[in-house]
Amino acid sequence: MSGLITRIHTADGWPVPDAVLTVTDSTGRQLARAAADATGAAATEPLPAGAHTAVVTAPGFRPVARVARVAADGSGDLGDVVLEQEAGAVSAPPAGPWTIDPVHSTVQVTARHLGIASIKARFPEVGGRLEITENFEGTTGFAEIKAASIDTGIGMRDDHLRSAEFLDVENYPLISFTGKGFRRTGPDTFAMPGELSLHGQVRPVELAVTFGGWGPDPWGGVRAAFHAETLLHRNDFAIDYNAIVRAGVAAVGTTVKIDLDIEVVQGEQLPSM
Repeated sequence: MSGLITRIHTADGWPVPDAVLTVTDSTGRQLARAAADATGAAATEPLPAGAHTAVVTAPGFRPVARVARVAADGSGDLGDVVLEQEAGAVSAPPAGPWTIDPVHSTVQVTARHLGIASIKARFPEVGGRLEITENFEGTTGFAEIKAASIDTGIGMRDDHLRSAEFLDVENYPLISFTGKGFRRTGPDTFAMPGELSLHGQVRPVELAVTFGGWGPDPWGGVRAAFHAETLLHRNDFAIDYNAIVRAGVAAVGTTVKIDLDIEVVQGEQLPSM
C-alpha cells in the first residue's frame, strides 16, 4: 500500500529521475521522503491523514511546494508536478550527433609527486562523438585517446611511459570511455557514468561534467563545450608502480586526476576549415 504519489516531469514532458519528494506536517516535522524513478514517479509510505506540505526538489530545477491531502487510509495523489529550470541554467544543444574537435580539445592527467608538487601529461590526440537526445539527460557518447600521444615534456620519459612496462601502447593503443547518460547535479553540471578502458582493463568511472553552452562558430558550424574531470587509481588498471619508478617519476601518488576540455561540432563529421 502506498502513501502519497506523484509524477514529476519538465514542461516538455520529460521525466526527472531522482527528483525528491519530501512531506512535512504543520510543525515542519518530516513525515516521508521518496526519490522519483526513471519514469519520474515517486511514492511515499502511508502517511497520517490530514493536510501536509509536499516539496519536490531536483538539482538544476526550482523547488515546487504544494498542499498534500492524505486520506484516512494514508494515501494521496499529488498529481503531476512540473519542474522549471533554475535561472542561469544553460539551454541544451539540439539533438543529434556531435563530433569531438581534437584541435580544440585537450586531455590532461595530473599526478602528485612527493606530496608537494604535480606532474602533468597531455594526450593531444583525442576523438569521439556525443549522441545528444531531446531529453538532454539521455545523451550518450564515447571518446578515444591515442595512448602513444602522451606528452610530459620529457622525451625519454614519454618513451618509457609508452613502453610495455607502463602504457604498453603497442598492445593497448587506445584509451576509451563510453558514457551512459547524464544525471543533473546543478543548473549546468552533470554526472556521467560510464566505462573506461585502459591498459587492457575496463572499469566503471563517473565523470563530473560542466556544460559550457553552445552556439555558432566562425567557420559556419555549431559547437558545444564541456569540461569533465574524474579521479583514477592506477592499481585499478594494472599499472606497475615499479615501472613508474624506472620511468623517472618516483614517489608519484596512487591517484591521478583527469581533466578533459572538449569541444564538439554538430554533425557526424568535422567540417573542413
